[in-house]
Amino acid sequence: MRTGRFAGVGVGPGDPELITRKAARLIETADVVAYHAAAGKQSNARRIAADLIPAGVVEEELTYPVTTGTTDHPGGYAGALADFYEASAARLAAHLDAGRDVVLLAEGDPLFYGSYMYMHDRLAARYEAEVVPGVPAFLAATATVASPLVRQTDVLTVLPGTLPEPELARRLADTDGAVIMKLGRTFPAVRRALAEAGRLDHALYVERASMPEEQWRPVTEVDPATVPYFSLIVVTGDSRNGRRSRDLAAPAPAAAPAPTAGVAELLVVGLGPGPEGWLTPEVSAALGEVDHVVGYGPYVARVPQRAGLTRHASGNTVEVDRARLALDLALGGERVAVVSGGDAGVFGMAAAVFEAAEDPAYAAVPVRVLPGVSAVQAVAARAGAPVGADFAVVSLSDRLKPWEVVERRLRAIAEADLVLAVYNPASRSRTDQVAVARAVLLEHRSPETVVVVGRDVGRAEESLTVTTLGELDPATIDMKCLLIVGASSTRVSAAGVWTPRYVR
Repeated sequence: MRTGRFAGVGVGPGDPELITRKAARLIETADVVAYHAAAGKQSNARRIAADLIPAGVVEEELTYPVTTGTTDHPGGYAGALADFYEASAARLAAHLDAGRDVVLLAEGDPLFYGSYMYMHDRLAARYEAEVVPGVPAFLAATATVASPLVRQTDVLTVLPGTLPEPELARRLADTDGAVIMKLGRTFPAVRRALAEAGRLDHALYVERASMPEEQWRPVTEVDPATVPYFSLIVVTGDSRNGRRSRDLAAPAPAAAPAPTAGVAELLVVGLGPGPEGWLTPEVSAALGEVDHVVGYGPYVARVPQRAGLTRHASGNTVEVDRARLALDLALGGERVAVVSGGDAGVFGMAAAVFEAAEDPAYAAVPVRVLPGVSAVQAVAARAGAPVGADFAVVSLSDRLKPWEVVERRLRAIAEADLVLAVYNPASRSRTDQVAVARAVLLEHRSPETVVVVGRDVGRAEESLTVTTLGELDPATIDMKCLLIVGASSTRVSAAGVWTPRYVR
């Protein structure tokens, strides 16, 4: 006996006329029609497809045990839903095993913030499965407000309103067009995030798009107490008025613009290795006052978004171009901070800014560097005091210097018996340099030399390994690591790794 076929069918946002012909055919020929519903409420998916459900068909209403994060389930909200999905999958599997074709209705699109995907995860590998796409609610909402969401090279971001407010604000500031789903109780925080991102005045609230009770209005006119779950916010790309946070793929214009509001001081700041507690009060205060933040994308992402702040994120190999952009803005009177991870003066953006500032066009721009906690300080502190005596710092990246220079410096440091901090030890394209560096150091150092490997220090995935130069496995080292290779006097004690201040 054959097993039944399983289909996840998108029924669109609410208007039955938006159901596709394929979806309608599968619903009309199904043996079993299933749908999710909140306790005590009619299934919206069933309401949309009601006229297509054949008389006498078996219906399976899958009622959620919880609709908020409050539950007495021992596994919490996530545990309650996991058990529910397992039980629901078992109910549908019984029909499939009996040879019945099962259609699971999904509002909007089955794989777009829908419950169908959890059934798909549990059943698709065991039964013949098909997914029929549906019109997502945000497309119906865009049609309702009759405003282009994105144009040409604009970037569209779909965001859940359940994101933490600072992250939501940052993502709103960094995109052109945006759709914010999952409102309801999250609406007040979403509204604040829109204001912090400077997008509130152009945000449109749409409720029950394509349904008979559909309505829309500016977010600024919405009473938070009236917002249902079936609502979303549309922020069009046009609302940015030409502001962009594009990657700096091309060099900046050769001629800087003429000052328009007096020349402003350009700040170059270090954000520290990651934790908020390692951000200095001086840097935090500066970031709260500038109009623009310029830097490598992941570092810009660490700066909290607020009203009036424009972000300029770029890739990892255009340091001088981004420095010129910052200088151009400062020359025009804009308050700008160039950001780096760790300390901006240690393999950071400070040197690139001073390099670009040598151009006579920027002679009037004052540059000030605000220090941050460096990665070597963070790793050394976690280990103990390995850099308590003379030490050197070297980057293994040969993007800006020949590898021969790196090797020569490593030999000199090893011969001088200095503690060595190694930045940028490896990358996807540089997989053998750690091994070469280890071999060079072993020409002058004992295999018993202490080595500290810090990975993602200061972050949730932090790890710290104490090994020796002889036992160091280069294959375990990547770009997230910083190495500290001890001197001959460096030792490991019960308190930690440390290097004596004295030489005997």
